[in-house]
Amino acid sequence: MSAHTICLIEGDGVGHEVVPAGRRLLEATGLDVAFTSAEAGWDTFTREGTALPQATLDRVRKADATLFGAVGSPLHRVAGYRSPIVAMRRALDMYANLRPVLSQPVPRSRPDIDMMIVRENSEGLYIGQEHVSADRAMGERVITRRGSTRIAKLACGLAEQRQAAGRPGRLTIVHKANVLRGTCGLFREAAFAVAEGYPALEVEEMLVDACAMRLVTDPERFDVIVTTNLFGDILSDEAAGLVGGLGLAPSANMGAEHAVFEPVHGTAPDIAGRGIANPAATFAAVAMLLDHLGEASTAARVRRALDDALRQGPTTPDLGGNATTDMFTAAVIEQLD
Repeated sequence: MSAHTICLIEGDGVGHEVVPAGRRLLEATGLDVAFTSAEAGWDTFTREGTALPQATLDRVRKADATLFGAVGSPLHRVAGYRSPIVAMRRALDMYANLRPVLSQPVPRSRPDIDMMIVRENSEGLYIGQEHVSADRAMGERVITRRGSTRIAKLACGLAEQRQAAGRPGRLTIVHKANVLRGTCGLFREAAFAVAEGYPALEVEEMLVDACAMRLVTDPERFDVIVTTNLFGDILSDEAAGLVGGLGLAPSANMGAEHAVFEPVHGTAPDIAGRGIANPAATFAAVAMLLDHLGEASTAARVRRALDDALRQGPTTPDLGGNATTDMFTAAVIEQLD
């Protein structure tokens, strides 16, 4: 019997290129792994009438972890369509989105950045409760004490772990309670209540607009940021721009029982099918997946190999090189020690 079962969901666009590259890397590590495959995304919706089939959810539930690619979503309303990754997060109660932001060995990355953005993943405006009439649209923003408490506990635990590894142990609670007094006020109150149980941490708060500015002017000061769903979505993409862009940015969707790991770039329809998509974010997501499975030493091997390949090349066109997806994948595998 295999030690680990990993579900692969390619999705749409370049997902069909980067997820197979992720599988090649996992196979090259020498770990005992079995793979299952499932479908989700816009193409799945056009064929089956649902972007997230029940069979996909069942396979994710049975797997030890899932590697997810990218999915396309229309910018206009389409009856019956809902983002499959958002739906999956809610169906499997993956309430936390983790976005590590770490300086990369590429020219456009700023040095000395090492932070973790912890985003509440199941509440806020992303619950999809919108009411639309001819001249008015309204969305419900739901923040609960339970949701705020559990994401704050996770963030505090991560800050504590990072402090033990030599990081500052600074937790930044990000909100907009000066305007959104009810919803952000509840999030702020719950987060500070949790933080009281972690006296070794340095705890601060920051309004989201001020945080956005400080990420640009002084990103090195941040350690762990915890915030609500929409704010976390925006801030984490902003922070990714400091260290090389979305082509290098991984993420994890975590819950008590299930975990899905994904690159955060989109489907890239302009290059999909051309074999030049950058799989680096997927490889970084693979490292996070391996950590989740308790394979820390293999995760470290993958990170070292990825860093060496980014430093030595060849790199894909988005990083100024001319390598194909297959060429860069082979370069990373070659660097595995």
